[in-house]
Amino acid sequence: MPSPFLFVVACLIWGSTFWAITLQLGHVAPTVSIVYRFAMASSVLFAWCLLRGDKLRLPWAAQRWTILQGCCSFGLSYIGTYFAEQYVVSALVAVLFALMVFWNPILSRFAFGTPLTWRTWAAGSVAVGGVILLFYHAIAESLRDVLAGGEGHFILGLSLALGATIASTVGNTLVVKVRQQESNVLLSMAWGMLWGTLLVALFAVVRGDAFALPSSVSYWGGLIYLSLFGSVIAFACYFTLIDRIGTQKAVYIGVVTPVLSVLMSIQLENFRPGWMEVAGMVLCIASVAWALQAPSLPARPAVVEPEPLEKAV
Repeated sequence: MPSPFLFVVACLIWGSTFWAITLQLGHVAPTVSIVYRFAMASSVLFAWCLLRGDKLRLPWAAQRWTILQGCCSFGLSYIGTYFAEQYVVSALVAVLFALMVFWNPILSRFAFGTPLTWRTWAAGSVAVGGVILLFYHAIAESLRDVLAGGEGHFILGLSLALGATIASTVGNTLVVKVRQQESNVLLSMAWGMLWGTLLVALFAVVRGDAFALPSSVSYWGGLIYLSLFGSVIAFACYFTLIDRIGTQKAVYIGVVTPVLSVLMSIQLENFRPGWMEVAGMVLCIASVAWALQAPSLPARPAVVEPEPLEKAV
């Protein structure tokens, strides 16, 4: 499928998952919901690979990177995000995740020597500025509450959210390493989600969280949506985009997602944005258009191995 189509699909799905997550709140511990979500998604991916006739075993060269990538992308990132939102407003978490437009190119620079251009910094700055304007009132209200002595561990929440963004960034970079060893996107995703599920499950056991099965139909409806659409389809699009256009461009999905969430709030929750929110949405979309129009870096020339002497003669 064309890359623009994959980009739009991932944005639309992740822009709507906020509603599905609200259906799961209050039924079981957040860690348990994460385990259910990625256990279901991983099972679906393994089943699909079997139906296609794929061998489920990964060579160790690919599996070792998949373990690290899965624990970062589907384990540490989601633990940090869910627990951060217990202490800070979700709008602030969204702003911190927008910082990945900087984290990804910086880490790619260290890991792969990818050049950092002025366009990277300029488009990233516009994107972060747009997200800040989009959630300015929610963030300002949260800060006023903290300064007034309100309850909540604000610094802890910020640290957890920042840690989640860094874990996601590391996971994005490791996707490139996984793809160098294994071309089957769905199979490597299945294994990555499995390893992430096991990490979160271990964390839940240590915390003493109960693995109860809620009876709410809305909970399971939200879980199915998050597993099939928010995990299987959206991450398949995202990881494919990373392989095609690189992390520096694919990560701008995280800039469009908050905009779509706000637009859905306008439709579903009677939210009426002011001029600041509208300006933020415009800046977000403009930064994405600017970043995605950047020319692709030239591919490195292939290294041609010399033929053996007996063949060259």
